[in-house]
Amino acid sequence: MKVALIYNETQIDPNDVINVFGMTTKEHYSSKAVERVARALEKGGHTVKVIEGDIHLADELKEFMPKVVAGETPGMVFNMAYGIQGQNRYTHVPAMMEMLGIPYIGSGPAGHAIVQDKVMTKIILQKNNIPTPGFWVFRTPEDIHDDLVFPVIVKPKLESTSMGMEVVDNWDDLRKAVKVQIEKFQQDILVEQFISGREFAVGVLGNNPNIDILPIVEINLDTPDQIQTISDKKKAGGVDKTCPAKLSKEKTEEMRQMCIKAFASLGLNDYSRVDFRMDKDENLYILELNSMASLGKGGSLFYAAKTAGYTYESLINKILDIAVIRYFGTSIHHHENEVDLTQPLRVVARTYLRGHLHTLKETLRDFVNLNTHVYNLENVNQLGAIISKRLKHLGFTEHIHRQPDVGNFHYFKNHPESENDILIVSHLDTHYGPDDLVSYYEDDDRIVGSGIAESKGGLAVMLGALHALRYAKKLKKVRCAILLTTDDSLGGRYSKRFVKEYSKKSHYIVGLKSASIDGGIITTCYGRSDYNIRFTTASEQLTSDIHGIIPVLAKKLSVIEKLSKDEKDYRLRTTSVVAQGSHGQTPNYASLSLTCSYKTEKLGTLLDTKINTIMKKKETGIKLDVSINKIQTRPPVIEEESDTKFYELVEDLAKKHEIKIKKHSQIISSDISNVPSKLPALDGFGPIGHKYRSPKEYIVHDSVVERSALLASVIYKCAEK
Repeated sequence: MKVALIYNETQIDPNDVINVFGMTTKEHYSSKAVERVARALEKGGHTVKVIEGDIHLADELKEFMPKVVAGETPGMVFNMAYGIQGQNRYTHVPAMMEMLGIPYIGSGPAGHAIVQDKVMTKIILQKNNIPTPGFWVFRTPEDIHDDLVFPVIVKPKLESTSMGMEVVDNWDDLRKAVKVQIEKFQQDILVEQFISGREFAVGVLGNNPNIDILPIVEINLDTPDQIQTISDKKKAGGVDKTCPAKLSKEKTEEMRQMCIKAFASLGLNDYSRVDFRMDKDENLYILELNSMASLGKGGSLFYAAKTAGYTYESLINKILDIAVIRYFGTSIHHHENEVDLTQPLRVVARTYLRGHLHTLKETLRDFVNLNTHVYNLENVNQLGAIISKRLKHLGFTEHIHRQPDVGNFHYFKNHPESENDILIVSHLDTHYGPDDLVSYYEDDDRIVGSGIAESKGGLAVMLGALHALRYAKKLKKVRCAILLTTDDSLGGRYSKRFVKEYSKKSHYIVGLKSASIDGGIITTCYGRSDYNIRFTTASEQLTSDIHGIIPVLAKKLSVIEKLSKDEKDYRLRTTSVVAQGSHGQTPNYASLSLTCSYKTEKLGTLLDTKINTIMKKKETGIKLDVSINKIQTRPPVIEEESDTKFYELVEDLAKKHEIKIKKHSQIISSDISNVPSKLPALDGFGPIGHKYRSPKEYIVHDSVVERSALLASVIYKCAEK
C-alpha cells in the first residue's frame, strides 16, 4: 500500500505558508523519529513517501497517491503533523485529507478539536458521568471564582505535552501564573483541581466495538504532589515508569472501562493516550486525552505496547492496520519484527534503504561537493577512487582504462565470466567549471547541487541498490558490470568504443541519468554533434572596419538562432565564441563552438549541411577562410523492439513498487547512444531530477530511496531472464 507520512518541520519557513499568523505549534517530531516510523512502515511492506505538511501538501499528495477513481488500490496517510499555526492545529491535516478524499490514520477534525481543547474535553467527560477534576476557566488574571478550592494546577487550555503547567495554593500565585501563561500562550487558561496521588497513562488502540486497552503505565512520581513537566518528558528516557502498573484487578478494569467510554464519548479513532490521577482513596480521575499520542520510543504508548508484546515496527503497522479496517472493513498483511529476507526484494530493499538514507545522502553530499569538471583530472580520478573503494567492498574487481586527456575510465565486475547479465553505465565528469560549482544543499523536498541530476544522484542510487542487494543476499546471484566514463561533457568522445565493447558482452544495459519529473525512463534520446568552427580573414584582406570579423560572426550567429527557434526535433546551442586580433589589432580571426542535438540521424545530416552552408556563405566586404571541424558525434537513440520489451519488464517492477514511470525522450544525449543496435538499453534510472546544467539542478529527496529500490529489483530481474 502507498503510505504518505506527513510531518511538520520544527520552524515555520515563510515559503511554506501564505502568512505567519497566530500561535505557532510547539510540538514536532524529530527527523529521526519520522524516519523511524517510515522505516517501520517500509518493513511492513508499504511504499512510503515522507511529505511536509505545508502549503505544498495537496500537490505532493496528488502526485503520489493512487487514483482510486481510476481503479487503483487506495493509499493512506500516516499523519504525524501537529499543524503549523493557529487554533486547533491537530485538525488541519485531517480536515485537508477529508477534503481531498484521502484515508488517514487517527481521529477526525471534530475529535481532535474537542480533545485539544481541555475545557471542552472536561465538559464532555462530565456530561457522560466520567470522573474528571473540577475546573475553572480564566480569561484574565483578575477573574473571580468564588467556589475555587486550592491547590490547583494551571495550564493553557489548547496546549499539550505538559506545556506551562504549574501547581499553586493561593490567589496571589494563581493570578501571577495565569498572567504569565496568557501572555505566553495567548489563550484562555484552565485552572483545575489538583489531585494529589499516583499518575497513570493508558494507551488505547482500535475503534468501537473493538477497542484494545494496553497494559497500564504508572509514572513513578517521587511524591504524591509531584507533576510531570515538559522538561521531564524531554529528558532522555523521561520519568521512570512501571508497566504494568501495580493495581488491583478491580481498579485495572475500572480504568479500562473509563478509557473505552471516554474514547467513544469524545469521538476518537485508532489510537490515543488517556492520562489519569488516583487520589489517596483510590478515586480515579481522567485528566485529559491525547488524540495524537507520542509515537516516540520513549513515550508511554510504546512503553505499554512493548509490555503487550509489540515491537516498534509492529505497533506502527498495527495503527495503520486499525485505520485500514475502519475505512475498508478488512485488514492488510504486514510483517513484524526484523526484516524477513524471505519477503519480496522490493520490501527488503526499501526497508534497508530507508534505514540507510542518511548514509546515502552523506555519500551524495561528498560526490556533489567534489568539482569534477571534465578537465579537472585530479578530482575526477579522486571520485573514481572513492567509488572504486565502495565497489571493491561489495565484491567487484576493477579494470582501469587510463586516459591522458580526461579522467580514467573504470570497468567493474562482480563475477569472473565473460558475459554480464546487466551493464550499468554512468559518468564521473560534469561540465561545471571551478567558478560554477553549486554545493549540496537541501530545499524542502529537493536536494540541489552541481551534477546531482545528471550523474551524481544516479551514482548514489547505484550504490544504494547494490548495497540493498547485498543485504538481501542476492547480489552474488547477479552477473553485474559497471562502466564509469569521464568524458560525457565532451559527448563521449573517447569512451564510445568502450561502451560498444562492454555492451556487446551484456544482456541488458542501463544508464543512471536522472528520471524526468514525471518519473520518465529514457527510451529515446537525441543525438549530438559538436562543432568547432574557425574563421580567419584572408591574408590579402584589407579592411578599415574597426570591428573586423565581429559583424560577420554576429550575422552568422543570428541565422543559427533563427534556424533553431521554436523547433522541437532539434536544438542548436552556441557554447563558446572567441574573437581576437594579431598583436592587439582589430580582430581578424575567431572560433565558434556549437552543440547540435537532433531527434533522428536524418535530421543530424540535414543540420550538418545547413551549418556548413551558413558558415561558409560568402559575406559582402570581407573574405574569410572557414574551417569546420566536427569534434564528436553521438547518434540518437531510437526505441527498438528490444528496448520496448525491457521497458515493459521495468514497468511491471515499478507497479509492484507502486512507483510511477513513463517513457521519456531526452534532449541531452547519453552513453546508451553508443550501445549497438538490438541490445536492450534504457537510461533514467537515477533519482527524479530537473534543471540539468544550471545553478538550480536538483533531485527529489524521496526519489533516492524509491529509485534505488527499483534499480535493485531491475538488476536482480535481469539475472533471472
